[in-house]
Amino acid sequence: MNIPADLMYTQSDEWFRVKGDEGEMGITDYAQGHLSDIVYVELPEVGREVQAGQSMGTIESVKAAADINSPVSGGVVAVNEDLPDSPDQVNKDPYGAGWMVRIKLSDLSDVDGLMDASAYRKYCEERG
Repeated sequence: MNIPADLMYTQSDEWFRVKGDEGEMGITDYAQGHLSDIVYVELPEVGREVQAGQSMGTIESVKAAADINSPVSGGVVAVNEDLPDSPDQVNKDPYGAGWMVRIKLSDLSDVDGLMDASAYRKYCEERG
């Protein structure tokens, strides 16, 4: 299970990479592994306001469908335009080419509510 130390994590298995007052997000290696082969990704539109912990999209695999939850509150400033045509990028490279959304944070303290890599690893191990 790949859990990069430079990212922050949610209990709903999204990762967040802080870059100033913005951040990139996607789903974790743990999540893509449990979903299996990703076949569909629905992302929010640029300009949409999102709330921490709220659904902002959908991801579907051959096994299941799941919500994509925003790790922070703010405005969507970019989406990965490649994912609708190549959803398998989430399986191949969840922390790189499989990124999903870039969000401009409305409150930088939202990041304080996320888990660091060590806490997320422990959380995943507890779930099995």
